[in-house]
Amino acid sequence: MTTRYEALRTELQAQPRTWLVTGCAGFIGSNLLESLLALGQTVVGLDDFSTGYQHNLDEVQARVDPAQWARFRFIEGDIRNLDTCRQAVVGVRHVLHQAALGSVPRSLVDPLTTNAVNVGGQLNMLVAARDAQVQSFVYAASSSTYGDHPGLPKVEDHIGKPLSPYAVTKYVNELYAEVFARAYDFQTVGLRYFNVFGQRQDPDGAYAAVIPKWVAAMILDQDVVINGDGETSRDFCYIDNVVQANLLASLAGPEGRNQVYNVAFNARTSLNQLFDLLRDTLARNQVVYTRAPRHGDFRAGDVRHSQADVGKAGDLLGYRPQFSIQQGLDIAMPWYIQFLR
Repeated sequence: MTTRYEALRTELQAQPRTWLVTGCAGFIGSNLLESLLALGQTVVGLDDFSTGYQHNLDEVQARVDPAQWARFRFIEGDIRNLDTCRQAVVGVRHVLHQAALGSVPRSLVDPLTTNAVNVGGQLNMLVAARDAQVQSFVYAASSSTYGDHPGLPKVEDHIGKPLSPYAVTKYVNELYAEVFARAYDFQTVGLRYFNVFGQRQDPDGAYAAVIPKWVAAMILDQDVVINGDGETSRDFCYIDNVVQANLLASLAGPEGRNQVYNVAFNARTSLNQLFDLLRDTLARNQVVYTRAPRHGDFRAGDVRHSQADVGKAGDLLGYRPQFSIQQGLDIAMPWYIQFLR
């Protein structure tokens, strides 16, 4: 039986469209860029390299053929500049808005910049896309919106109080998108990402996500530090599941538009379990790590447990996550090893 995603990919190959990917040099953005170009789409990319990298774009170029790469046009610019946003949406039918300042700890250190990029930047993109009459606007929301709500699995209609400035900005993104839908009849879809991981995720820096940070430490034979007792749990989502959700959301029918969806695998992995998974996956790739983890303090702003109900995305978008955490690690680990050695 053909899934909605398989049918959509066939449709796109037969009828190419023009897309804008903001944050195209970042982790998620560069994977979206690669997938779209491989499907024969025309893509405009916008990035200011604040958290993205030229080497991500270089890798995409190496992985697609020259004719596909020729369909890509890059704009270096900041979403905090409305004129730049207006330039980026010219001739575009679908927007995938991924540009943001991620990281709960970063937002606690610098809430002003996080707000300026995530809230002001998205508002600029909404205004520019509305005025250009794009057909769909899909934006990166976040599981951090659930805040202190204790229920598991997380269901879209039940959220708690935010626990960080970052969480506030991602919730405001949803509010603005909802207002634009109601006030301007503008089609938006928000995707609440749950702990996305995969190739081209930055392992460096103070705000690196847990999987690339720990993998880097293991490959370089450094200590792995677990925040708290290690029983904190997350719903880790491989990048290809996220690509699927973005494309499905962009071409959703009327019943699927102007909604917010969880994007995850619907599973829960503790940090202690994650440590074992990473160590064992590296061992299968001839990298042996023998150190025991060290435990530090719980991290401010973190929720204790997170797991997504993806039923709504399944019902209204046809989302069917194909890759578990182990399957994703098996695919991504050779990339991490090559990148870090």
